[in-house]
Amino acid sequence: MASVSFQVRHSFAASPREVWDALVDWKGHEEWVPSTRMEVDPGDPTAVGATFTAFTGYRPLVLEDRMRVVRCDWNEETQTGECEVEKLGPFLTGRAGFTLTPEGEGSVVDWFEDLTVPKTPQFAAPAAGWVGSTGFRRAMKKLDKLLTAEGAAT
Repeated sequence: MASVSFQVRHSFAASPREVWDALVDWKGHEEWVPSTRMEVDPGDPTAVGATFTAFTGYRPLVLEDRMRVVRCDWNEETQTGECEVEKLGPFLTGRAGFTLTPEGEGSVVDWFEDLTVPKTPQFAAPAAGWVGSTGFRRAMKKLDKLLTAEGAAT
């Protein structure tokens, strides 16, 4: 069983509220997280206890990642937000989340993953962390481009 942790920081040109809305739109992750399909259970997706599942990869190699919201708070006055989910398995357990803060005219996101990966030896943890952080860096860049394009279109 491997313990894998990584953090990714990304600065966005978009406003904190625009970035927040995109990050907590779990279904919308399909647009910017590579090779990912999302199933979101009914109800308020940011409510404590809300659940959703990400399926990442291509058949026959698809990683099922079930998650439950444990905290998801937006502060309109300070334009800051914090969200954390619990990873429920079957392949990944642990926690993940992000904080969002204003930065100049835009915003910055600090994303973290603190995972346990069963059936994976600990010596593979650095490689798994590198793959995870590289994937999230690419996803953040793609989201940034999507939000910038939407902002230019309005």
